[in-house]
Amino acid sequence: MVFYREGETVLFDQWLNTLPVKAQAKCLSQVRLLRAQGHELRRPIADFLRDGIYELRPTYQGVNYRILYFFSGKNIVVVSHGITKESEVPAVEISRAMEPKVKYEANPKAHGWKG
Repeated sequence: MVFYREGETVLFDQWLNTLPVKAQAKCLSQVRLLRAQGHELRRPIADFLRDGIYELRPTYQGVNYRILYFFSGKNIVVVSHGITKESEVPAVEISRAMEPKVKYEANPKAHGWKG
């Protein structure tokens, strides 16, 4: 598993650190499931959005968190970023995850951080 980074900034960590501690723990438990099960994860834990972008779907105390990710090759999971949402994942967030996908695939060493 790899976390997308832009320079020294890991977008997922930046978002995660803004959440309450128990919500962070819930999100990290689902990231561990993703690391262990990859392509095998299905709803309600994970879902395909579009254009190669997937989401993890943690919920804590009625708040829906979404962690966007994609696959590079057959076995590498790249976590893009996270959001808090009220309804469907906005199209702008899916597009926001597409940019890291393109950048990572062009230069994995510059944009990957193994957490």
